[in-house]
Amino acid sequence: MLSATFSEFRNKAKDYFDAVESGETVEILRYGKPIAIISPVKAKDLSTWKKASPINLAGISLSRALLSARKE
Repeated sequence: MLSATFSEFRNKAKDYFDAVESGETVEILRYGKPIAIISPVKAKDLSTWKKASPINLAGISLSRALLSARKE
């Protein structure tokens, strides 16, 4: 597993994403503490997200519900 500080990751994100794409896992640290782990997506997991169907909800739209809740 590779490790990088938040600043290193921000400055060299392409290099770290290239490493993840080639199979490495990257741990991101902020102030010496882990805040994220970026790992490659398995081929099995990648194919399933394309098969998901959109969610249709009856009634008020989510954006209207949020705006209404903010006003209250």
